[in-house]
Amino acid sequence: MKSLLKLAFLTGLGTVAWKSWREWKASRGDEDDRGAVGSSGIVRDAGPDEQHLDAADWDLVDEQSDESFPASDPPANFRGIA
Repeated sequence: MKSLLKLAFLTGLGTVAWKSWREWKASRGDEDDRGAVGSSGIVRDAGPDEQHLDAADWDLVDEQSDESFPASDPPANFRGIA
């Protein structure tokens, strides 16, 4: 029973230390939150400005393809053979 109490105490102590470290890291302001949940990095914004292209060269298909990247799903106006 004593070992179970020790384990519970150490788990609680570790949880407090982990939360304190995360709050300290977040308060420094060096974390960029533009990445999607569960992603491994920063995801750039969609659009011709981020691609450094002229807006005149940017059409509907380019926009939909850019907004769906890196997903493997085609744009919503895709009409496959049914």
